[in-house]
Amino acid sequence: MAKTKQFTIAVQNQPGAVAEIARTLGSAKVNILALLGTAQGTSGTVQLIVEDVRRAKKALDEAKITYQETEADEQELPNKPGALAQCLDKLAAKGVNLNSICATAAKGGKKAVVVYTVEAEAKAAAAAAIA
Repeated sequence: MAKTKQFTIAVQNQPGAVAEIARTLGSAKVNILALLGTAQGTSGTVQLIVEDVRRAKKALDEAKITYQETEADEQELPNKPGALAQCLDKLAAKGVNLNSICATAAKGGKKAVVVYTVEAEAKAAAAAAIA
């Protein structure tokens, strides 16, 4: 299980809001590994995982894009039915409550990736659950 950072950015629900973030990071040569955007009414949030956290922070700061940085866990799973359920069952058995989760796999790929954040006090239990 790898440790990473998740950036959460509040946005206005309007055309181009996510494009601005993607353009800012792309111009700084920051590769976005995972992105989840949700909207409700006139606002929304974008959660993303990047390849180079330091460079992303610098780019977002320079663009005056406000973000919240949260520790996240990233784990590779076999790309097969039931793998995600097994991973999540282990966390649930340890009483770990997920604050956010994003999972993806390329069609036909052998591996899937799940990225999740948990409550601060549950970090130790999360690490032990996957081991």
